[in-house]
Parts: sequence; structure tokens; C-alpha cells
Amino acid sequence: MSYLIKPANYKPLLDMKQTELGIKQIKEFFQQNLSSELRLRRVTAPLFVLKGMGINDDLSGIERPVSFPIKDLGEQQAEVVHSLAKWKRVTLADYDIEPGYGIYTDMNAIRADEELGNLHSLYVDQWDWERVIAPEQRTVEFLKSIVTRIYAAMRRTEYMICEMYPQIKSFLAHDIQFIHSEELLQMYPDKTAKERENLIAKRYGAVFIIGIGSKLSNGEPHDLRAPDYDDYSTIDPNTGLPGLNGDLVVWNDVLGRAFELSSMGIRVDKEALLRQLEETGKQDRLKLYFHKRLMEDTLPLSIGGGIGQSRLCMLYLKKAHIGEIQASIWPEDMRKECAAIGMPLI
Repeated sequence: MSYLIKPANYKPLLDMKQTELGIKQIKEFFQQNLSSELRLRRVTAPLFVLKGMGINDDLSGIERPVSFPIKDLGEQQAEVVHSLAKWKRVTLADYDIEPGYGIYTDMNAIRADEELGNLHSLYVDQWDWERVIAPEQRTVEFLKSIVTRIYAAMRRTEYMICEMYPQIKSFLAHDIQFIHSEELLQMYPDKTAKERENLIAKRYGAVFIIGIGSKLSNGEPHDLRAPDYDDYSTIDPNTGLPGLNGDLVVWNDVLGRAFELSSMGIRVDKEALLRQLEETGKQDRLKLYFHKRLMEDTLPLSIGGGIGQSRLCMLYLKKAHIGEIQASIWPEDMRKECAAIGMPLI
């Protein structure tokens, strides 16, 4: 079911020409900074992969991929990617990337099951990145160090866009805060997961919520994750809490709510993969190409994630709807409502 958030007295700070130039500058500047921060080289990414290899990301495990038959392969099915979480790890191995270095790419996807609205579109564009790590770096502290460096690139990009357009004022918090999803639950036990995100994002401005996918003390995960890419079950010996992954969330003052910019984490090793597949009843995936390679030690240990391109541009340029940033398909009544309040969709 589609939704529409209507900010009171919303008025775009930039016209369409300024917006398009801003999008170009943000994308070029941020990806250069991300590459420098994490020592990533750019690679070319697929728009679709073969079905049945276990390479496509199935996100929370319930989204349907867009698929089509390939005539020259005997009608074998291809799937438009949801993201490249597992493809990137295979690519790290194929390119023989050393620890401390990695790759990034422009990922374009179609997610037909998205609930369309200000934050969600059928079309997804993000920087997908992946970096090889050493066994001793599979820790929450290392995860935090990478998140901090990504956030530093985000702040530098904010400075650039504020210099480019003086009408846009600095808004990102100086530092990003870290909290485990279980700690967040204990802080606000009577709130839903989304309500907890709103409260913590408004309090700190920028926060990284650790342990997305693991069950909390109330028996529910903070949010869903597929069991075969992020490690959400390994216990941190310092806190006794599970999870080597999380979401980077900031406060969006235009929409007045939490705004997720990135989902990322240390990826599963063999032990975590087996544990998470067993917990979710997905052991049959061990027969697939990706999972076989992981179990045979032909894939490196890694950390990786995705950073929403349109969402980042939407945040920096103070837009209220992702349709002001990217061209997509929207319900006609949504287009009319948005136009009526000065929020025209591309």
C-alpha cells in the first residue's frame, strides 16, 4: 500500500536545474571520498544474474525478484538484482583483492514489492561496496571504525553541497553514535522498531544501530535480514550481544523522522552461515553456487554494504520525496497530491 508524507509548508530550496546539478556533484564527490576512505576500486556490476545460483540478494527473504527467460540459454531464468551483497564477495575472490582493499560499484535494481512513497521507489540506486578483511577484524570495534570513516565522507560531502548552495545549511551531527538494537529496545520497550529509530535519531542526529536481524529479548528482530550475507548472530564478547552488522540512520528534519542511508556489516563466515541457515530453516541453500564456494573457503572474509544514492541526494538537497531526485513510476493520485503541495515528481 503506497503512502505519502506531507511536510507542513514544504518548499523546495532548489529548482529542477539546480537539483540535477546538485545530484551530479554529490554522486561524483561522495564516491571519490568513499573510495579514498576505504581503499576501494570501482568495478562494473551486473543488472541481472542467473536464477538458482544463490548470488542474488533476497533482502529480508520475502521480496520477489523481477525475472525473465533468456532465449539463447534455453529459456533459463535471469533475475534483476535486489542488491549485490553476495555478488561482490565472489568478485573480491575473482579479482584476488588483498585484505585492506575492496571494490565499489553503481548498483541499479528493481524492487517490485516496495511500498511506494517518499522513501521507497521501484527503482533502487546505491553504491554497493565490499572490502576484504582479516580474521581478527571480525569484531564490532572494526565495524564501528568503518562506519565512522563512511560517516566522515558523508560530512565532507555535506560541506561541499552547502558551499555550492548557501541556502542549504549544515545539518548532520558532528559525530555518529552507536547503539545495539537490544539496548534501543530496553530504552523504549513500549515502542515499535520504527518508533525507536525515530526517537534515537532525533536524540543524536546520526546513529548506527547494531545487530539487525538477530532476535531481541522480546522475541522479535529489530528488522529482517536474509541469513546468508550479514553476520547478525556472532556474539560480541565485550557486551554479550549478537551481531556484526547494522543500519546507519540520520534525522531528516524535512520529513521529521529517522532516515536510513546505509545497511552494512561484516559478512558471514562458515560458522555464522551454518548457524543462521539452521535458525531460519534455509539449509537447502548450501547446495547453491555461492554457498558452496563459501563453505569451500574460496571466498574471502569481508565487510560490505550499500549506500543509497537517491536517498543521500534527497537528504543533502532537502527534498521531501525520492521522486524529486529520480525518475520512476508512481500512483497517479500521488503525483497529483505532490504537485499540489509543491513537491513535483520527476
